[in-house]
Amino acid sequence: MTTSVDSFADLGLSQSLLKTLAEIGYETPSPIQAQCIPLLREGHDIIGMAQTGTGKTAAFALPLMESIDAKLMKPQALILTPTRELAIQVAEALQSYARNLPGFHVLPIYGGQSYTIQLKQLARGAHVVVGTPGRVMDHLERQTLNLDHLKTLVLDEADEMLRMGFIDDVEWILEHTPEQHQTALFSATMPEPIRRVAQKYLVEPKEVRIKSATATVAAIRQVYWQVSGLHKLDALTRILEVEDDFDAAIIFVRTKTATVELADKLAARGYAAAALNGDLNQQMRERVIEQLKSGALDIVIATDVAARGIDVSRISHVVNYDIPYDTEAYVHRIGRTGRAGRAGNAILFVAPREIRMLRTIERATRQPIAPLTLPSRADVTNKRVAAFKEKVAEVLGAEGLDFFANIVSQIAEEQDVSAEEIAAALAMMAQEGKPLQIAGEDPASHANSRPAFRDDRRPPGFAERENKPRSDNRGERPRFEGRDNQPRFEPRGERPRFEDKPRRPPASGDMVRYRIDVGRDHGVQVKDIVGAIANEAGIDSRFIGRIGLYDESSTVELPAGMPPEAANALKRTRVRGVPINLRPDDGRPDVHPNTGGERKFKKKPFADR
Repeated sequence: MTTSVDSFADLGLSQSLLKTLAEIGYETPSPIQAQCIPLLREGHDIIGMAQTGTGKTAAFALPLMESIDAKLMKPQALILTPTRELAIQVAEALQSYARNLPGFHVLPIYGGQSYTIQLKQLARGAHVVVGTPGRVMDHLERQTLNLDHLKTLVLDEADEMLRMGFIDDVEWILEHTPEQHQTALFSATMPEPIRRVAQKYLVEPKEVRIKSATATVAAIRQVYWQVSGLHKLDALTRILEVEDDFDAAIIFVRTKTATVELADKLAARGYAAAALNGDLNQQMRERVIEQLKSGALDIVIATDVAARGIDVSRISHVVNYDIPYDTEAYVHRIGRTGRAGRAGNAILFVAPREIRMLRTIERATRQPIAPLTLPSRADVTNKRVAAFKEKVAEVLGAEGLDFFANIVSQIAEEQDVSAEEIAAALAMMAQEGKPLQIAGEDPASHANSRPAFRDDRRPPGFAERENKPRSDNRGERPRFEGRDNQPRFEPRGERPRFEDKPRRPPASGDMVRYRIDVGRDHGVQVKDIVGAIANEAGIDSRFIGRIGLYDESSTVELPAGMPPEAANALKRTRVRGVPINLRPDDGRPDVHPNTGGERKFKKKPFADR
């Protein structure tokens, strides 16, 4: 099938969806959208081979939404994702596509979120459920998620679910879905276990392969700022003020409304800024671009569609105020700078839940994007003072100061003050609403660190310990400290098996060792435990410490001060279908009260649970 599709209208989508796509700024379908949307609308099962960032969310979401019966408040589509971040991202995308579909409801469900909240939302009803395998499996077992009306099942990033140890849970879910439904499987790679799942559960699937061939200009400096602790607008103005080679900028946002709002806010702060969006007619658009070229404007706030075709050599900076939906859009955006042999600067604002997209952009462009340290108040003050001094120096070299010098002498005599005091008063007056010193405090910098607990759920004092060297003087000696890296106490005389390469040690903070009720006898590997903990409790994998695998249990080191919601989520977490029963490790294996032997867990049939 050809991928040269000029517009989404060519794909047979409804007018309400076409209107939404135009409002969002989608103009031409990406290759995967052009190939997958017609196949899914025809009812085929598909296997989509594509990297994240190629636009695959819209590729499965748009045809899925066409099949939804809005009057039936039952789950008609289920989308499985490997992580909570991706579940939220997909749910938000669906919600944005549904802005012109009244009554449409999408529900994300994932580990770490309160069951009470999810149960209420499920009881209220949802057309589409987006979830992680473990939590979806839990709700199916509790019979709080009913898939009797399921029409479409999507496996998003199947290879990532395999890597994180969720493939058994995915198969379990597939076995408990209605026989008649459409299945779409998306994966960047096709390892044998994924191909086996596809062969077993998909019916005569059509295969779509998309190769990502994006590249960026080497002359463009690419940096990102992780949105945290300061309003994006305040951060934007700080960055623009301190950038040494700033001449002109295009700032990209997602919506037409945002272009106008941000342009107004920047204009109120003294910037020569204007909006550029699809609501402008051709004459007004050309006028804005001409003003940008001539220097009458320094900043244009634009959507992706409105910015196409702009070629202005003085654009020194491109700011991705809102992260793009896919890597192709990112490449197109930053291509507006670094033209005519000049160096360019691309700045990307990234929310914590968007870090995944940042990594995807790095992989697709094959270039690292460095963290940007937000300019401090002192940096901004120094920049403003330097500019003020330069302006004063220019005026001092001008003619016609005698008249004003006479006025200063009169004020000095009348007020009995020195010329310096008058100069200070005049300098204060000259600030014109833009003070040389900015008020407030600098937020803590997150440019070079990542939280142990995602979604800003750090334990008290954890941030303060982040850059301190780890100390072993903690009242109790670490168990894994022997020269042969074996524990000083080994249940039943057996040695635990560690992963072949030691995990990267946590960057900071005290660690607490926990015991869980899954081990080698359950077929568990280290990656299964890491994936379950990272996904269900929101703990960044780099902060998960040493893991020891025994036959019927395992131990894992986690940061001290774990938030209660994270601990509660882990108590309910399953690995390979077995509840892990997380609790502090006392150095002794759990003993069953009746047998006196180490507790064994066997997965019961679905009907018994």
